[in-house]
Amino acid sequence: MQPEFTALLWFGAIVALIPVALWLLRRSPIGGRLGQGRAGTPRHVATLPLAPHSRLVTVEVGQGDERLWLVLGVTAHGIRTLHTMVPQVEEAASLPPPPAAAFAQLLGRMRKGPDAH
Repeated sequence: MQPEFTALLWFGAIVALIPVALWLLRRSPIGGRLGQGRAGTPRHVATLPLAPHSRLVTVEVGQGDERLWLVLGVTAHGIRTLHTMVPQVEEAASLPPPPAAAFAQLLGRMRKGPDAH
């Protein structure tokens, strides 16, 4: 191979890897915190699906003693604050999924066919 072609090939490979590296950085724990760890940024606490296009979402806003949890009704047409409360102890992360979610997964597998896993 000619040296000019090899240099051009390496240049093209490096330019092509830049978007891939940025994509990986954004999805890593380090890159995921960039721009999101600022004080006052809302934090997702929990989600409860109610229907295909509606769910209850709990987010934490504020900081220190001024923290609040907002219970939001989210639909395809908008978002509405349903309730505000003081932050609770988060134990939901250690609980298994509700039976309805397990049933929905089982039903989805059954609809796909007998050889779907």
